[in-house]
Amino acid sequence: MKLHELTSQLLDECGKCRPRHARMREEEREPDFFGEVKPYADQVHSLIAEWQNRSKEWILQEHPKHVREAQIENAAEMMTQFVVQSFYPKTGKKRFYDSIQSAEYLLKTMLMSMEEETHRAE
Repeated sequence: MKLHELTSQLLDECGKCRPRHARMREEEREPDFFGEVKPYADQVHSLIAEWQNRSKEWILQEHPKHVREAQIENAAEMMTQFVVQSFYPKTGKKRFYDSIQSAEYLLKTMLMSMEEETHRAE
């Protein structure tokens, strides 16, 4: 899968976390970890790991203006955490939402940078 696709997919995943968390808070129920959380998280975590590796390669090759390797590391760690946290109603909203917003900002910045590279290449 291409980096652009992975980045878009993770951006979409960030968008799913808020409503999932709101629904879990509304339902006031604890999820089945092995039935619900783990299979879903494992799938998303593998996407995050692939995205992280491809992003580092992209940074080394393209030297994007507004994206650094440390940002990739931080975003990957945050996404790994908030995907799981989104299933739990007791997760605090402020930090949870701030983490999602931060990851979304980086992912959007990367997509814009990739699109600029495409236009320069044409």
